[in-house]
Order: sequence, then C-alpha cells, then structure tokens
Amino acid sequence: MSLLLDLSDRINPEKYPNPSMEYYQRDAAYIQTVADAFKANVQQKKIILIDDQIQLFFAPEPSNPEINAISQDLKFSFNKANISNESLNLFEQHYKNLPTKIYELAILDDHYVGSDTWKFMNQKVKDYCIEENYRNILVILTDGYIYHKDNLREEGNQTTYLTPEFIRSKHLTANDWKRKYEENNYGFIPATNNLKNLEVLVLGINPDPKNDFEDDIIKRYWSDWLEAMGVANYKIYNADLPANMQQVITKFIQS
Repeated sequence: MSLLLDLSDRINPEKYPNPSMEYYQRDAAYIQTVADAFKANVQQKKIILIDDQIQLFFAPEPSNPEINAISQDLKFSFNKANISNESLNLFEQHYKNLPTKIYELAILDDHYVGSDTWKFMNQKVKDYCIEENYRNILVILTDGYIYHKDNLREEGNQTTYLTPEFIRSKHLTANDWKRKYEENNYGFIPATNNLKNLEVLVLGINPDPKNDFEDDIIKRYWSDWLEAMGVANYKIYNADLPANMQQVITKFIQS
C-alpha cells in the first residue's frame, strides 16, 4: 500500500478556504481511513500469512527535512516475525497524528512547489509501489491538477500538466468539450506502461467552479491516463467530507 500526497497550494486554507472542512483536514482524514482499512486487512489474516507494508510519498519531495522525516515514521512493514499489539498500536497512533502534522508544516512553510505526479509515475511508481506476487494499491491525494515548473512537456495536444488556465485556453468550457477533447487528442502523455499489477485510488478531485465541465474534464484526463498506462482497477473521487468517503475508501481497499 502506497500513498502519494500532493502538497501544492491546493492545501492552502487562505487561498482555497472551505468553511465546512479545510482540504488538508480532509486529506488527513482520508489517510486515516486508508490506514484503518490497511490495519483491518492485516488483522484478519492468519499470522503466518501476514506480509504487508504501507508507505507515503510526495511529488516532488518537500524541502522541509522535518516533513520528510515524518514520512519515514509512516512507513510500516508487518510480517509474522514482528506483528504485535504494540506495533499495531504504534501504527495507529502515527497515522492518527502525523499526517495532519505534515500538512500543517507544509502550510506553515508557505512554499508550495507544485505537484509532479506525472514524474512520480514516470520514474518511481514501478520501483517504489509495485512488488510481484502482491496486491499493490496506490492512493493518490490530489485536486486533479498537475503542474510543476520543471516538467512542462507537450507531445501534440498531450501534456505532463493540467491547470484550469490550460483547460480554458483550449476552450474546453462548453457542452462540446468532449468532441474537442477527442478530435484534438487531448490528455496526459502516458508516463509509463504495463501497470497491470497496480490499483489506483484517486481522492480529492476539486474542479475550478468557474467551469461547469471542469469536473468531467479532469476525470476524463485521469481515466484515459491510467488506462493508457495499463491500470486495470481504479476509482476517482471528488473532495467530499471524510464521513461520506469512508465507505468507498474502505470498500476499494478491502475488495
């Protein structure tokens, strides 16, 4: 089980406030739900069959060393030799408290370097998130937009990035957006291939409200991208309240 966090300015409560629940707080709650489902999976196995790990990544890595150190404290591996009530309790406490601390530190730093999910999928996902003969799940927490100033490639109308400004520049803002999308072959450049052994759960999609079609466009970009890379099982969900997301997250992980 792997988690990939987007620590771009989407988590900034001043730039993107949400009075019902801030987006970084939603992320932290989603992560805890993922951890709870992971723990339940471990606990329901016979001890001899336990061989599970969970880890957390960023794209790109934050400059704050404290955040990177916390991510190491969220890396757990359980097997028949080390499984115990104590290790499970430590796991539970870390995933209850540390994700919120990561977001709070990132917000306090106020140095948002963008999100380069494309590069992570291109250079790291196979080495970091996929092991043969295991079930491999990657949970991506993102608003759906991808942008990093050092990775702005274009191949025809396919790109390594997606922003509200880009969507508007291509006039994907009306009922005919799907026709334009297909005729012009818009989408993300496939970052890799042969990800048949990876399942992907995307959480937190948050479309720009100025475009009524933004939500559908973002999800089309992501679904086409994941399928082009060979991901057979994936789900994409909007940034809803954690209580509403708990069941769908748990169902995906425990299915």
